[in-house]
Amino acid sequence: MNHKHASHTHGAARAPQHAGHDAHSHHAHMVADFRRRFWVSLGLTVPILAISEHFWALVGLTAPVSFPGARYVLFACAAAVYFYGGWPFLKGAGEEVGGRKPGMMLLIAVAISAAFFYSAAVTFGLSGTGFYWELATLIDVMLLGHWIEMRSVMGASGALEALVRLLPSEAHRLKADGSTEDVTIDGLAAGDKVLVKPGERVPTDGVIVSGATSLDESMLTGESKPVDKKEGAEVIGGSVNGEGAITIEIRKTGGETYLAQVMDMVRRAQESRSRSQDLANRAAVWLTAIALGVGVATFVAWLAIAGDLQFAITRAVTVMVIACPHALGLAVPLVVAVSTSLSASHGLLIRDRAAFERARNLQAVVFDKTGTLTEGRFGVSDVVPLGELSEEECLRFAAALESQSEHPIAKGVTRVAEERKLKLPPVSDFRNLTGRGAQARVDGLEVLVVSPGYVREKGLAAEDAALAKLAEQGKTVVYLVVEGKAAAAIALADVVRPESRAAVAELKRMGIQCMMLTGDSRAVAKTVAADLGLDDYFAEVLPEEKAAKIKEVQGRGLTVAMVGDGVNDAPALTQSDLGIAIGAGTDVAIESADIVLVRSDPRDVAGILGLARKTYGKMVQNLIWATGYNAFAIPLAAGVAAAWGIVLTPAFGAVLMSASTVIVAINARLLGRAG
Repeated sequence: MNHKHASHTHGAARAPQHAGHDAHSHHAHMVADFRRRFWVSLGLTVPILAISEHFWALVGLTAPVSFPGARYVLFACAAAVYFYGGWPFLKGAGEEVGGRKPGMMLLIAVAISAAFFYSAAVTFGLSGTGFYWELATLIDVMLLGHWIEMRSVMGASGALEALVRLLPSEAHRLKADGSTEDVTIDGLAAGDKVLVKPGERVPTDGVIVSGATSLDESMLTGESKPVDKKEGAEVIGGSVNGEGAITIEIRKTGGETYLAQVMDMVRRAQESRSRSQDLANRAAVWLTAIALGVGVATFVAWLAIAGDLQFAITRAVTVMVIACPHALGLAVPLVVAVSTSLSASHGLLIRDRAAFERARNLQAVVFDKTGTLTEGRFGVSDVVPLGELSEEECLRFAAALESQSEHPIAKGVTRVAEERKLKLPPVSDFRNLTGRGAQARVDGLEVLVVSPGYVREKGLAAEDAALAKLAEQGKTVVYLVVEGKAAAAIALADVVRPESRAAVAELKRMGIQCMMLTGDSRAVAKTVAADLGLDDYFAEVLPEEKAAKIKEVQGRGLTVAMVGDGVNDAPALTQSDLGIAIGAGTDVAIESADIVLVRSDPRDVAGILGLARKTYGKMVQNLIWATGYNAFAIPLAAGVAAAWGIVLTPAFGAVLMSASTVIVAINARLLGRAG
């Protein structure tokens, strides 16, 4: 097996919702904290700039405010900015050192601490020029960058938080006397009956026991059109009721519900690490070491070359600021968060991030036939008139007779009549012909729908080239006999989903080979494969042989995805490089799949592979930007261009670093526009 999945259990009722709420509250608190610290620090920066003579000298002006003791006011304001505005960075540095994982926070803390304590020493007697204004603006820009970062993280988790808000707080539970009582969702139990009025949200998963309506499930499954539902149909908690009042019987509550499982799956995917994430983290550690090393070397070199302590400290501080792996640490997680939330909102549920990442390199997709490429039910594919009756008349007679039967073939015939809106004639004297078909009087005529064996036995068989072709295609053929004469041959086959053709075409456009596995006969498989334009197919495959067929395709040197229903396809899904469960409906806890497609739509396979490629592209773009600007800026920060008058200040270094962070965050968010 290429990979296995550990099973997981869901928490008690409402646990996922509470967990989501806690995460949301934590992020909201952090956003508010950075916002507050930014505005307070910015307010303190105004007087610092106003009385910083060195700042005004840089622009050729005299400080607008000057008075005895101004340097002590500068110190006091800067100290407030350092300890209040810089506290998140100082605290984070302590945690990084304690956890022996030096990173971005340590770099910022070293930079602002060097700036503050050097300036304080100058204020109280050391020879040199302090740079309080650089310190203050540096902290301002850092706080602004983190504020924007936290807002971006919250935005990236927006789809997950939106799921939390889908469930109503109360439901109308039916009492024994037929009246209703409003109870909280927590108070519902399996077996309870709940009234859902038009326009209200379904409180939890259940089955309609009375009424009919249409439900908007777009936020849950990505299905844009309302879905018609009647008695016996399953409903998902969080979907919006349409025009009809319905009564549902509760089947699942709390952590068992579809919505809770989706939220749990999204959260696990966002928390799971991928190879790109590990690469970014390793790069961040190296960048931390480089920043500290180059910072120290810069300080020593400039102290030796120029003998100017202030300039040497300024260069070292700027190097450490510009080299902060802030954007690098954000590059992959933000893309992961956006892609996971984006996929969940479209009914594409990622269970394994590493497997999703592998999807970009797929070379072949193997589909299970029944229920995946086809609808798993009989449908009329051909009607061949053999007498004087037209195709429509033949269907009317056959459908009228079969409307009295529950046989799968009968349902296929009556369904096509319904789709064509044919008016059926009256039926009487219906009776089954065991093992052969059925007969009745239809519109006063004796009508039979029977097997080929019955037709041959009665000598009613007709010669027709079309009939031989139907036999070659492995289709099921029945005959319509009217008043003792063969009137038509009706061919039925497992109906190919219209979406399957579009899915195969899109995958082949992406350069991916499309194949099919089926237990059906070779003739049936060949027909479906030819209809869809598949590259290869495997017929008469037993369920336990499917994994071996996937291994056979992998033996051709291809990276393979298996698409199946997640039940009898489990071994094949696990053997494949990427297991995709399709048509899961509300049963999303499929342990054998890496990705679950909520809708029974094979086009979503192309959608998930396209998203994987776009996601990887965004990761690469962000990693290039996050590390590329360092390669450009670190030499300038070290002062290699000082001879030409190009000197990067700590404040400008902070602007560059934060600009990189903002660009990475915006680029990640653009994945949603691209998707």
